[in-house]
Amino acid sequence: MSRLKRRYLIGAELISDNETHFRVWAPRAREVDVVLDDAAEPKPKFCQLTAEPGGYFSGAAKTGSGARYRFRVNGAPKFYPDPASRFQPGGPHGSSCIVDPTQFRWSDADWPGLKLKGQVFYEMHIGTFTNEGTWRAAAEELSELARIGITAIEMMPVAEFPGTFGWGYDGVDLFAPSHVYGTPDDLRGFVDRAHSLGLGVILDVVYNHFGPDGNYLGILSDDYLLRGKGHEWGDVINFDGPNSGPVREFFVTNGRYWIEEFHFDGFRFDATHAIRDQSEEYIIGAV
Repeated sequence: MSRLKRRYLIGAELISDNETHFRVWAPRAREVDVVLDDAAEPKPKFCQLTAEPGGYFSGAAKTGSGARYRFRVNGAPKFYPDPASRFQPGGPHGSSCIVDPTQFRWSDADWPGLKLKGQVFYEMHIGTFTNEGTWRAAAEELSELARIGITAIEMMPVAEFPGTFGWGYDGVDLFAPSHVYGTPDDLRGFVDRAHSLGLGVILDVVYNHFGPDGNYLGILSDDYLLRGKGHEWGDVINFDGPNSGPVREFFVTNGRYWIEEFHFDGFRFDATHAIRDQSEEYIIGAV
């Protein structure tokens, strides 16, 4: 692999065969280290990131696809997952996993996309759609949906959540497809299979709150949420308050990520009435 440039502002991205670049927004921190978890090594390895203007920290480490990592803030003994983790194999409290999205071989280059008019939607919860509750098992049943006249699937939220069952509305790692349903490439395979059958796939996303269990954003920044200005799900997300720029960028990047790396055809935005944003451009329009 030749040396690559970053595609997104945050998260872990491969820049060569065995080198990964990390970038995280952590304005509360004085220093941030990447902690590399190698099962073959008795102790984790640390790589100090460089502070940037605006509260970001970034740097590269000699590690590749499939490696596990966490962040250490201010030299503390406890380590935390990446808020922009692409995969959490052990759930939201465990280590993040470096993912190489280029390894999946898409076959949907001729897929024309969806038009709003005339679609027949099927709302799908991956955990209950099949006995196995996985993307692979669900992909095997898609031909039946196409046969009965379904033209588009609305996939209920898949962002990583705590526990082994959930409807998806308390996700905490918004870039990480839940490990309960399989791997990121399993999700790509589902979308690819759907497109081959003429089925579109839109993703239900929750941009009005973060789940309470496994949410470590407060370790990194005080500005993801507006404290004391909540709704029935907790504090509102800071889309228009002080230091809201990186928060908005987090969600705009999240939308790009699902479209570009998983080929989703669009979004269903959950509970937009609970999204507070008086910015010049409403966050849903920005996404």
